[in-house]
Amino acid sequence: MVRLFGINLKETDRMLFALTGVYGVGFTRARFILDTLKIDRQLRVSELKEADVKRILDLVEKEFKVEGDLRSEISDNIKRLKEVGSYRGIRHIRGLPARGQRTRSNARTRRGRKHTIGALSKEAWAKVDVAAQQNKSK
Repeated sequence: MVRLFGINLKETDRMLFALTGVYGVGFTRARFILDTLKIDRQLRVSELKEADVKRILDLVEKEFKVEGDLRSEISDNIKRLKEVGSYRGIRHIRGLPARGQRTRSNARTRRGRKHTIGALSKEAWAKVDVAAQQNKSK
């Protein structure tokens, strides 16, 4: 089993796709890593030699921030935006999209489930209707 930066790579995956399992490494960076080290992209993880794994680790540590370092840098950047009180920081605080997307419709990923404000939801109206019908019948 090959382990890179605390991530276990699946033995059956090809190296190009297996490297993308590391946070901060996408297809472009994976291609760059494999081309720089002259490792075949179609090679499976199980066919990789220990020397190749070490070369990949050395190159990635030297060239890129990945996993924990990258996550902490991103969270520090967001924390800084919040402290400064910038527009983007305020959007992060409120849990809204920070990059100009519309929120009148869509944006459900950031905003969560729809909350009915100032009116009753369909379920609440159904209860009101049932209660009104019972009062009429009496």
